[in-house]
Amino acid sequence: MNNIKENVKRILKEVPENVIVIAATKGRSVEEIKEAIDAGIRIIGENYVQEAEKKFREIGKTVNWHFIGHLQRNKVGKVLNIFDCIETVDSFLLAKEIDKYAGKKGIILPVFIEINSGREPQKSGVFPEDTEKFISELSELKNIKIEGLMTMGPLVNNPEDIRYYFRLTKELFDKIKEKRLPNVNMKYISMGMSDTYRVAIEEGANIVRIGSVIFGQRG
Repeated sequence: MNNIKENVKRILKEVPENVIVIAATKGRSVEEIKEAIDAGIRIIGENYVQEAEKKFREIGKTVNWHFIGHLQRNKVGKVLNIFDCIETVDSFLLAKEIDKYAGKKGIILPVFIEINSGREPQKSGVFPEDTEKFISELSELKNIKIEGLMTMGPLVNNPEDIRYYFRLTKELFDKIKEKRLPNVNMKYISMGMSDTYRVAIEEGANIVRIGSVIFGQRG
């Protein structure tokens, strides 16, 4: 039997104080998620709108919700009914749609820009070399606030092999922070998952998204 509470407590003890642990809850039951919350998880990350809606009905705003999957523009309205932050903004059209719905709700929504740090054509995200220009364009939108960067990095067998991509994302983060662009307040760098979060923290991540180390392997 996988002990979710013990796993959460161990991870929270292990990571530095400034690092936020997001429980990545794709495919996890409401019972499992509630156990993680009882043990100290304050943010949960979901990949799919439909799945999140079902869970939200039972869990509600006892925690913060971060959207960490690929977001289609036609789902933005539903996402804003649940989520406190979208970590995966990767196009101007998507950002504009979020801005529009946030305006209707009378809120300013925190968003992160997703960086395709490995420049992989099959993955979403902004290429590193386009990030600065992209964020400058987005900074004109009034109902979103850019608060950080997020990256997945390529799939690797050895966690050490992803270090370069995390370092690259951190360098981008620092560069953009220095620019002091309007409407941009670079606070968070979200990178690293169950197998790579330790390397991510060493390279400057202050948000890590952890699933199987908390909940055990799926199915």
